[in-house]
Formats: sequence, C-alpha cells, structure tokens
Amino acid sequence: MAGFELELRPVDFLTVGTVGPRGKRVFYLQGAKGDRLVSLIVEKLQVSALAEAIKELLRELDERFPQPGATEIDLADFDLELRDPIQPEFRVAEIGLGYDELSDLIVLVTQELISTEEEEAGRSPGVVRFWVGRSLMRALAMYAETVVERGRPDPSKNGRIHYYWM
Repeated sequence: MAGFELELRPVDFLTVGTVGPRGKRVFYLQGAKGDRLVSLIVEKLQVSALAEAIKELLRELDERFPQPGATEIDLADFDLELRDPIQPEFRVAEIGLGYDELSDLIVLVTQELISTEEEEAGRSPGVVRFWVGRSLMRALAMYAETVVERGRPDPSKNGRIHYYWM
C-alpha cells in the first residue's frame, strides 16, 4: 500500500512554527504552492538539526555555486508565520536535503513516521518534497533557530538530518 506522496516545486511559502503553550508545544513544518498548504508535525530537535543542516548546505553551495549578495537577507522580507488551517498530513520520521544544480533549488524531503505494524502490513511511508530557493531556505534556517530558542530542548528526541547532491 503506497503512502501519501507530494511534490511542491517550487514552494511559494515554507516555515516552521509551534502551536500550544510552552512545554506542550507542537512543532510544525509547513509549506505551500498555490492553494495547496501542507502541514507536517516535527520534533523540536528535528527543527534545530534542520536549521544547522541548511546552514551547512548553504555554505557549501555558496562556495561551489556563488551568487553575489545571496547571503544577505532580512527576515522581515519573508512571511514565516504558520498559516491556517493547520491540519497535519503526518508526523515526520526523517528529513533530507538535496540540491538540483540545473534549477538552483534545494529540496527538503520529509518522510512519514509509520508504525512497525504498518510497515509489516506493507504500508509505505508518506513523502513530501518541498523545492525551495536559496534565499527562502536561508530565511527558514534563521527563523527555525528563533523558534527553537523559545523553549527548552528535549534530549530524548533524535533530530538527525541527511543531505544529498543530485
């Protein structure tokens, strides 16, 4: 049984944010293309690891494929607040980053967390790919750090990020 699969190329909007009071916050990764809004539940440490991985990937891209002035952004130029309705498609198990040189777009790939029983029953995890320009990705990394700093870290969660060259 195939899982949910969606590709937003390129996104018009991408952000992270939280809903709920401190200590009980739910973290979301949210993106949109046109009228299609996608909300995914993520862990706080995934958001933190994502910000670091994006910064690392952007440093590498800036060295290999420089764009004059591309590193200077102002968060005020971006709409980074979560949008309503926030109806999550799934909880994210893994996040990956990739880069397509021809389109100069970064792809943020998310994979759904499924149970062992679902996996044994032949269900595939859902996948959402967000294709993003460098400036929005840079803004996302900066904003994600501020979202994470609003609370205490939970060391019991794993927030590893993988990235790939395409």
